[in-house]
Amino acid sequence: MGILSINEAIKTAQNLGLDLVEVSSQSKPPVCKIMNFGKYQYEQKKKQQIAKKKQTIIQVKTVQLRPKTEEHDFQFKLRNAQRFLEAGDKVKFSVLFRGREITHPEIANRIMARIIEELKEVGTVEQEPKLEGHLMAMILAPTKVK
Repeated sequence: MGILSINEAIKTAQNLGLDLVEVSSQSKPPVCKIMNFGKYQYEQKKKQQIAKKKQTIIQVKTVQLRPKTEEHDFQFKLRNAQRFLEAGDKVKFSVLFRGREITHPEIANRIMARIIEELKEVGTVEQEPKLEGHLMAMILAPTKVK
């Protein structure tokens, strides 16, 4: 409509039964639009809801092991972790030490290296294995998210 005074713009909006909405207050002169503000708010709310539906929530699943975990249990936990990674979730592996087991962190390093090797097709290391008190932990992220 071009440059109008405030009073003219308000009268024009009232005659059309619409609202005068300021779009940009920074520019000289300020930019305003004549529109149905309620409808505009409704459309913005709908856009936010659609965007919220499309975003995926990634959970962190935890798999706990011990230095003396037997082979069958290890394979069982590995299969579960693979299933979690294929579903798009992150997996936190933790090896829990009890008592004097903490004097042999190389056992946990071997376990973590084996996990990385076995799951390299479905997961990548997001956080390298590191010792946190009586726990060695690492996080694997899925290579491709569904």
